[in-house]
Amino acid sequence: MLTYPNFAFDVLHRDQNGTRARIGRLVTPHGTIETPNYIFCGTKGAIKNLSPMQMREAGADIILGNTYHLMIQPGADLIERMGGLHEFNRWDGPMMTDSGGFQIFSMGHGGVADEIKGRSNNKARGKSLLEISEEGARFKSYWDGSILNLTPEESISIQRKVGADLIYQFDECTAYHVERSYTEESMHRSHRWGDRSIAEFERGHDGRQALYGIVQGGVYKDLRDISCAWTAEKPFFGTAIGGCLGGSTEEFYEITGWCMEKIHPDRPVHLLGIGAIRDIFACVRLGIDTFDCVSPTRIARHGWALTKGGSGRMNLRNAQYREDKEPLDASLGIPASAHFSRSYIHHLLKVGELLATQLIAQHNVAVMTRLMREIRAAIKNGTLDSLEREWIED
Repeated sequence: MLTYPNFAFDVLHRDQNGTRARIGRLVTPHGTIETPNYIFCGTKGAIKNLSPMQMREAGADIILGNTYHLMIQPGADLIERMGGLHEFNRWDGPMMTDSGGFQIFSMGHGGVADEIKGRSNNKARGKSLLEISEEGARFKSYWDGSILNLTPEESISIQRKVGADLIYQFDECTAYHVERSYTEESMHRSHRWGDRSIAEFERGHDGRQALYGIVQGGVYKDLRDISCAWTAEKPFFGTAIGGCLGGSTEEFYEITGWCMEKIHPDRPVHLLGIGAIRDIFACVRLGIDTFDCVSPTRIARHGWALTKGGSGRMNLRNAQYREDKEPLDASLGIPASAHFSRSYIHHLLKVGELLATQLIAQHNVAVMTRLMREIRAAIKNGTLDSLEREWIED
C-alpha cells in the first residue's frame, strides 16, 4: 500500500444542519490549507495577468498547472532543470496539476465546457486528437504540429518533473452526447490507466507528491457507483469527480450527490472544472472540499468583475460605469478593489489598457478567496443558508 508521509487530510468540523459540508485541513510539503477551498488555474505555468505575489495579496492559498500545456511548452524536462514549477514560477504554496485527460477530451470534441456540462454547441475547434487506444492518446501539438503521445506513465512522469504537490491519475473525460456503451468502455479504460498511473507513481514515489484518483461514469448511476468503488479501493490520497456532469444544473447536482454517497469518506474530494458561486454553495453541502475553474481570471479579460450579492458580477464595459466613482469593493482591502474607481477601469477597458484586466483579475481572485473563507466560517457557525442569501440573488 502507498503511504503519503508528508501529506494529511483531517476533517475538523462537520455541518450540524444535515448536509455533508465539512471543514478540513489539507497538509502538503508546501504548506497547509483549510477546506473548502478554491484552486486557481495557472494553466501554462502562470495565472493570467497576475504574479504569485498578487495572488498572495488577494488571499489565494493554492494554484493549479496543466500537464498537457506544460508538456508542450516549455516541456517538463526544462521545468525540472529549472527546479520544478514552484521554483520556475516562484509560487511557494501548495500546487496541483491535472493529468492531461481533460485536454484529450477537448481535442477530440472541440467545445470543452459546453460538452462536459451538456451544452452541445457543435462548434468543434481544431480537433487535434489522432487516436485514443489502450496505450494512451496520440495527438498533434498545437505549438509546432509534431505528433505526441500521452500515456499513464508519461502523464505521471511529467507531473513528477513539474513537481506539484497534488497530482492525478491519467483518464479520459467523456462527453455528454456519447453513447452509454462508449462511456462504459472509456470508464474501464480509465481504471486500467489508473492502475498503470499508480504503478508508475509508486516506482518514483519519494514523499513529495500525493496522487488523486478520478471518478468517471458520465450520467449513469451504476457506472458512477462502479467508478467510486474502484477509486475507494485503490491507494489514492484523494478523489476527484470528473467527466460529464449532466445536461442541466439539477442533473449536475444529482450526479455529484451520487458520487459523494459512495466515494472514500476520509479522503479530500476535488470537483474538476467547476467554480460558479451558486455551484460552490450547492456542492459544499454535498461534501466537496476543493474546486478549480478558470472563470475568475477568464471573465476578467472580458471586463466582468465579481460581486457579493446582486447579480454576482458587473460588466465594467457598460456605459453605466462611465462616471461611477465607487471602487470595485473597498471591503476587500486590496488596492485593485479599493483604490481605483469603476469609472477609471471602464476607461482603461475602452482604450485597451492591460491594467484594466489585471485589476479586475486580482479583484475576482479576492472575491473568490473571501467567498471560501466565509463559507468555512458559516459551516462552523451553522449559517451556510443565510450566507448563501447574502451572496446569491434569487
